[in-house]
Formats: sequence, structure tokens, C-alpha cells
Amino acid sequence: VQLVESGGGLVQPGGSLRLSCAASGRLFSINDMGWYRQAPGKERELVATITNGKTKNYGDSMKGRFTISRDNGKKTVYLQMDNLKPEDTAIYYCKADVVFAWGRESSYWGQGTQVTVSS
Repeated sequence: VQLVESGGGLVQPGGSLRLSCAASGRLFSINDMGWYRQAPGKERELVATITNGKTKNYGDSMKGRFTISRDNGKKTVYLQMDNLKPEDTAIYYCKADVVFAWGRESSYWGQGTQVTVSS
């Protein structure tokens, strides 16, 4: 199973970015998908998660600015980030809880994509 992220980059404060993460491989289904981030010198923190039924959960500092969504047919999760702030600068990681045909569930992480908010 591979998770491939895209959409990171450099943006000015107040700007927007949209991250994508596509899962591939011999998997049966995907339960929760989500985004986490890690800034230099800090622990990895929750950005947002979304269940297979599309119930969403957000970290406190992201509420009202970030929107998570998913396309189950494309095995892809998205993160729309608006009104970005310098403190949003971090490496953003995608996570997926994958279910295999034989019933085993495992969590997978993407390689990370850099988001830098700076003027």
C-alpha cells in the first residue's frame, strides 16, 4: 500500500492550498483517513480526520479554516486550507487505516509534503 501526497508549497499569509493524498495497492477498503502535521522541534499533531462515512474531526486551531474531504472511489483524501498563517508551516502527513481482504487492518503514512506560509 502506498500513500502519495501532493499540493504542498510556499504560500503567503492569508492564502490557500489544497493537499491531496491518493492510496494505491491491494487493499479492500479504507476506514479513517486523515492529515497530521509536524513543525520543526514540535510533536506531530492532528490536523483533521474523516471516517468512511464522512464524519469529520478537526484540531482546534484548524477549525473554520481547514476542510477535509474524501473520494472513496478514488481512494483519495483532500485538505483544503484557507486563511493560512505562518504557524501552519509544517510537514503535512497523510494517514489511512487500510483494511485487507482477509480482514486485517493496518495504518499507513504518506511521505509528507512541506507547507510553508511566509511573506
